[in-house]
Amino acid sequence: MKVGEGNVVLIAGGGEIYADVAGRFVGSKRSLEEIIASDYNKNIVKNIINAGHEAALEFDYFIFGVEGYSRVSEAQLIRKRLASYMIKSGRIEKGGERSFDVVLPSAEGFENFKLHHMIEPEEITIDGIDLHDFLMDSGYGLEGDVKINLNAKGILDIVEAWYNRGVELGYAEEDLRYLKPQATEFKALVGMNARSWRDWWKIRCCRNAQTEIRDMANKTLRICKDTAPDLFEDAGPNCVRMGYCPENKMQHEDCNIITKDEMADALNMLDVDQINHLF
Repeated sequence: MKVGEGNVVLIAGGGEIYADVAGRFVGSKRSLEEIIASDYNKNIVKNIINAGHEAALEFDYFIFGVEGYSRVSEAQLIRKRLASYMIKSGRIEKGGERSFDVVLPSAEGFENFKLHHMIEPEEITIDGIDLHDFLMDSGYGLEGDVKINLNAKGILDIVEAWYNRGVELGYAEEDLRYLKPQATEFKALVGMNARSWRDWWKIRCCRNAQTEIRDMANKTLRICKDTAPDLFEDAGPNCVRMGYCPENKMQHEDCNIITKDEMADALNMLDVDQINHLF
């Protein structure tokens, strides 16, 4: 699979909208039975969103099934939820100064589980660059005339074969998963209420978002807009809701949207009556 080919399926949500009921319940003098029996009113939902009282949106829940995305996107997905943590970015360019540190399991014998334990040399003989000398110098101890295709697919084939061999040798998959690259596919169910989805899209639909997670975000956004337009008509990246780009100098090079600083400078040039007219 390639980036952009991930599949997103709506499992639940998009039918009756409960933000309408929640909005009525808070401010109405009528009984709960009368409120529930009332016809749906999309203007109530629109007023809730425009007023910023988005707590009512937490009663509408949408569940998606996603597959065909990598572990790279998994990290991007879970960073935005009801918790407090900051994860060091792996996307920001460091000019090659970022260290390639790894964490290995403490299972007995795992550190000695080297390539020569993996498979017989003839099973990884592929037309390509001769890595025999490199592997010998690296201490992997491969014997014989071994040729491995040194491209992304070839390297991933080696890791997959190494993983499968570890299973055959009795290593726990809990430990062997440390060998898996970030390109490994993950599958998940993702459930958020409407308020959380809107908040998530603000960041993940932005052009500055990682390519694959932006693909997932845009696909879920399109589905939600189709199934519940009253909830998500104005949903999307921050610039859609705010009318300006809060990234300022970090705005994506393909965007040409007024920044927060530019908007502030423009407002400073207006008098009070002109500002009130704008809003």
